[in-house]
Amino acid sequence: MSRAPLRIDVPCAPGLEPVLESELAALGFEELLTRPGGVSGQASRDQAARACFALRTGLHVQELLADGPIESPQELYELCARVDFERLLTPEQTLAVTASIRNSALNHSGHAALVVKDAVVDRLRDKKGKRPNVDADDPILPLRLSVINGRARLYRDWAGTSLHKRGYRPIQVKSPLNECVAAGLLLAHRLPPEGSLLDPMCGSGTLLIEAALIATNTPPGLHRSFAAERWIDVPHAVFPAAREWANQQARASDLALEGADRHAGAITIAKESAERAGMAGRIHFQVCDVKNLVPRTKPEVVVTNPPWGERLDDDPIGSWNALGKFLKAHGRGAHAFLLSGDAELTRHLGLKAKGRFPIEIGPISARFLHYEVHADRASPVTPPQET
Repeated sequence: MSRAPLRIDVPCAPGLEPVLESELAALGFEELLTRPGGVSGQASRDQAARACFALRTGLHVQELLADGPIESPQELYELCARVDFERLLTPEQTLAVTASIRNSALNHSGHAALVVKDAVVDRLRDKKGKRPNVDADDPILPLRLSVINGRARLYRDWAGTSLHKRGYRPIQVKSPLNECVAAGLLLAHRLPPEGSLLDPMCGSGTLLIEAALIATNTPPGLHRSFAAERWIDVPHAVFPAAREWANQQARASDLALEGADRHAGAITIAKESAERAGMAGRIHFQVCDVKNLVPRTKPEVVVTNPPWGERLDDDPIGSWNALGKFLKAHGRGAHAFLLSGDAELTRHLGLKAKGRFPIEIGPISARFLHYEVHADRASPVTPPQET
């Protein structure tokens, strides 16, 4: 007997919705609806599992469990208590609830999460005679509550932890640019699958590793596990089949990738991450300041996240100025894509942006700036008045 399709919501960084919509359509999701900060659609269990492995820009694969207007904690409790949680969880398993609230009579996310938890455990106690426990670190059933403008939506998260945690990082690197944002920016600009790509200030290598995964069509979730692999209502064959499908997606690529950074520790992390992602042989890393960098191959595309705002640097103005000099010396004829969260810093590049792609990174309104480094431009241009 065929199962009814699931209603899946996938959040993303604001600005990347069109990229995410294309990804979901390619996976076979139907009735797609784009909203600020995400895309929803209908999918089978097999498609939801594949999405966990394959999505590059989506942060969570959230299955809608309950949806309705609420004006009080009691109404929230009643809405959630109507869900057949006994089909989704045994009393011996664990759960956790996270909540976000905006423009609602409920004004405390922690209290709202507690109300949802009570509804779940009370229902299990009534149906099964025993209450499940909470495990905030590694729950079997991760639940996510969203209350916006008085409407509550309760989801279960197929992935569990955010999909930006690909599983290839030896340690978690603090950076305003996570893996989903990096991949989304690369996909939004349809960077070439071959040729040469350089990141002269690569940090821990996020942009380069994501570029390598995209160029080889390697699903980014191959090196991690997912919460739904342990769910009692998901057939045991679903995730092994999805993993086998994911392993068959890779293809050959002639894209030459090179990265440099003046911090040896960052390059060490980048090399370890590339190896864990299966991309070690595809990316050449070196410890070198952009002031002294001579690329191994003349870059056709330069993509980088120079120091700004949240990213510490002794001299961010000097870094942007040095990057501009590098582009004029070694990047003539190339397309350069630079992420900036500080309009003042971009003035010190000495180049005029051809295009600007807005992206919200947490509380920061950033832009992915596109520059054409003209072959006949030998001296700095007048810094733009608006960036």
